[in-house]
Parts: sequence; C-alpha cells; structure tokens
Amino acid sequence: MTPGPSRQFPLALPHRPSLTRDDLIVTKANQTAVAALDAWPNWPHPVLLVVGPEGAGKSHLAAAWRELAGAADFDGRIPEAPQPFAIVIDGLEDWIDRERELFEVLNAARLGGGFVMATARRAPAVLSLRLPDLRSRLRAATQVQIAEPDDALLRGVLHKHFADRQLAVDARLVDYMAERMERSLGAALRIAGEVDREALASKEKVTRGLIRRILGEEERARHDGAGNDA
Repeated sequence: MTPGPSRQFPLALPHRPSLTRDDLIVTKANQTAVAALDAWPNWPHPVLLVVGPEGAGKSHLAAAWRELAGAADFDGRIPEAPQPFAIVIDGLEDWIDRERELFEVLNAARLGGGFVMATARRAPAVLSLRLPDLRSRLRAATQVQIAEPDDALLRGVLHKHFADRQLAVDARLVDYMAERMERSLGAALRIAGEVDREALASKEKVTRGLIRRILGEEERARHDGAGNDA
C-alpha cells in the first residue's frame, strides 16, 4: 500500500496582525469612519463614536487612532496629564454599568480637555442609559457608521493576512473565500491562519480543495456553536 502524503504538525504560534493606520483596507463599508479618523485633530466635535456590527473592524479603527493620537485606553479616570488627553473606549457597551465615569470623560472632552474615540455595536439611542446627561453627550458626539464587511474589504484583508504569512494564494481563490466565508474581519484572520497551518501540515499548495475543507470546518463550527447556544 502506498503511503499517503506525510503531515507536519506546525507549532501553534500566535500571529498578531498589525493594526496601524497604514494597514487599514478602505472600501465603501468603512470609508466614512476612516475619513473621520484621518481628520483628527480637526474634528467638528471632540468625541467620535464609531458604530457597527461585530466583526466590522471597529477595534482596528480604534487601534489605528490610538497610535495616531498617542491615545490611552479608558480606565474610568480622566488623565491629569498630558493635556489635551486622548482616550479610546473600544466597546462602549462594556461601560454601561459605569455611566458616571463615561459622562465625566465625555464632558471633559466637550469642555476642551481632550478627545475621545469610542466604538459601539449599537447606536446610543437604543442603549439602556439611565443618566440623561450621558445620553445628551452621546447624542452631541460625531457618529459614523461602518457596515458589515463587503467582498472588497474581505478580499483586501485576506490578501494582507496571506502576505503577512508569506503565503502565495491565487487571487481567484481569495475571491472564492470572500464570497463564501462568514462576513467578519475576525473570520478573515482566522481562515488565513487555518489555510497557512493546513498547507504547512499537509505540504500542499493552496488549492480550492484545501479551501473547501477549511470553509466546511468553519461552517460546521458555526452550526455547532449555534446549537450550543440554543
């Protein structure tokens, strides 16, 4: 019996994607938010709120502005120095039970103390906020929407992740993945890693068959997760 192709077992080394401004892929899905980020510090309002679904790239935008502005992650306090401050709140919903701290930092920014960039999955109007002054500060902020990633954004992100791994993948295969994968940038990162590991382990070139296997496993994992949540 002829033995099948041998498999290597690559080490599960973490891959940290670069989240700088230069690494942002800009398409119709996120161009308004990227333009708002690039306009800093000449914002029409010192608070920018980026709203969009999970997996749309909000955290990448927050990381890019963090680097651009030298911003710090919000820890519940208003920085005493330097002034003006620059604060990132990546996940406004995580602070809903601390409304007073949110109000104080947004109000300090409104009064000229600094800048705040926040991200949220839902618009402030539908958040369960008890503090009227906080609702008022969020309504006054500049709000930009990012959409679910479109095919152009998914293709660009996949190409970047493959290039980061020095993995040659035909553009037609990238198109094939973008049309069939989960619509999120997190899925693009995960799939690129799985393609890289599978190609190395099986010593195969990246083919449509290899891609089908990985997309099939992704689909089964999503269905299993949905079943566990039921």
